[in-house]
Amino acid sequence: MTSEVVVPTPRRHRTTRFVVVLASLTAALVITVIASLGSGQYPLAPSAVIGVLLDAIGMPTAWAPNDETAYGVLLNVRLPRIVLGLLVGAALAVSGVLMQAIFGNPLADAAVVGVSSGAALGAAASLTFALTVFGVWTTPILAFAGGLVAVFSVYVISRSGGRTEVVTLLLTGIAINAIAGAGLAFLTFAGTTATREQIVFWQLGSLNGALWQNIVLVVPLVVVGIAIAVLVSRRLDLFALGERTARHLGVRVEALRIVVIVTVALLVCAAVAFAGIIGFVGLVVPHLMRMAIGPAHLPLMVASALGGSLLIAVADLVARAAVPLADLPIGMLTALVGGPFFLWLLVRTRRRAGGWG
Repeated sequence: MTSEVVVPTPRRHRTTRFVVVLASLTAALVITVIASLGSGQYPLAPSAVIGVLLDAIGMPTAWAPNDETAYGVLLNVRLPRIVLGLLVGAALAVSGVLMQAIFGNPLADAAVVGVSSGAALGAAASLTFALTVFGVWTTPILAFAGGLVAVFSVYVISRSGGRTEVVTLLLTGIAINAIAGAGLAFLTFAGTTATREQIVFWQLGSLNGALWQNIVLVVPLVVVGIAIAVLVSRRLDLFALGERTARHLGVRVEALRIVVIVTVALLVCAAVAFAGIIGFVGLVVPHLMRMAIGPAHLPLMVASALGGSLLIAVADLVARAAVPLADLPIGMLTALVGGPFFLWLLVRTRRRAGGWG
């Protein structure tokens, strides 16, 4: 009697890795959210946090504390902040996947190439000049317009001979960030004390002051953006084979580019409008997920969305707990992680391309 050894196929290996990564990210995210909801000047045990959340959705439990203050702090202060952070992290990470796919470059990111700054400039202009053309949607719409102008500028300038030049991409991003920075400086000068504080808030990046009414505006933007990203994921896989091959396989390349660019602007505007400039999430998370599960875009979108949410949740927890009675800017923390990672990625990319000469 002989025994047959079944060797797993590469596809089965990828599926297994994806399931393991997804389960790990989900577990880490749940633990981080519960820890974050219980941390602060009014500490709550994990069981109390779970009890309040279950009670809030109509499932009373003995774990729920008999303390109205706990409900107020958790549901009206900490939970909106966490929910906004999860949405922002998912939006930035998925926008990073889209940008890297459409530019064909792992160095592409909304913050690096100036899209976040452009969106922040649009949002800042809305508040500085007290614009109410679109009602409560005015700030998100102008943020979307600013991000759209920035990302189209980067796309048009960095394309040469049907491909994106890395150096041109980075230099274009520097120029866009400089222009947007000058605009933000002017709006800071021209605005009132209140608008100046809000502009500074955007430049640092923070979830402090998150409100449920803000989340109501962000949710549809993020949901629509991620839904579009999932729908085009298969075409992005074909696009990765090369533009000529993608066209032969039926992909409308230019239409795909425009859809992706608009989607990136939509996701970035949703993040920037109420959380400010939080850099490097769209650079670090997709690259790590790609290393873990491979380049297929559908699983990469899902894993990156979870990974981005986890990164922002961890950064927010550190921001609130690192210094007593202080709230550190999340943008500073993500830059501390993302800056060195970006340098490593740049060096690695140049070495693979054949050196520095």
